[in-house]
Amino acid sequence: MVTALDVPADKLIERVAQKLKQDYPQISPPAWAFYTKTGVHKEKPPEDPDWWYKRAASILRKLYKSGDPIGVGTFRTIYGGRQNRGSAPEHFRKGSGSIPRKILQQLEQAGLVEKRPGKGRILSPQGRSLLDKAAKEIMTELVEARPELRRYL
Repeated sequence: MVTALDVPADKLIERVAQKLKQDYPQISPPAWAFYTKTGVHKEKPPEDPDWWYKRAASILRKLYKSGDPIGVGTFRTIYGGRQNRGSAPEHFRKGSGSIPRKILQQLEQAGLVEKRPGKGRILSPQGRSLLDKAAKEIMTELVEARPELRRYL
């Protein structure tokens, strides 16, 4: 059986983002999402208009990969980066906390994520199913393009 970890992450995130945008009306960017930066280490807001859905898909994949509850603070670290401070040395800065918090709340409303009080959030069976179905579709497309991959189905 093909899992979400067996296919390229970029293709999986792109596919799941499309599904989130089409099938889950609970997941939508707030009004401020189009002009906000994703962290203090960034100079500009994201240029991709669908970045909110891609971040949500990325969060789902991270939850799938971890298996353990993950909280907003951990996602801040995951999506952080190095801040350019001019002539001073660069330092790591955490990403925004509001973005993963709002996305996790929306994913929870959609039934894709479950909350563990005091620990964080984990992937629900519905969320796991969404990722595995998308992975199966991607692997089928990859096998059509390269038949030698058939043994992985």
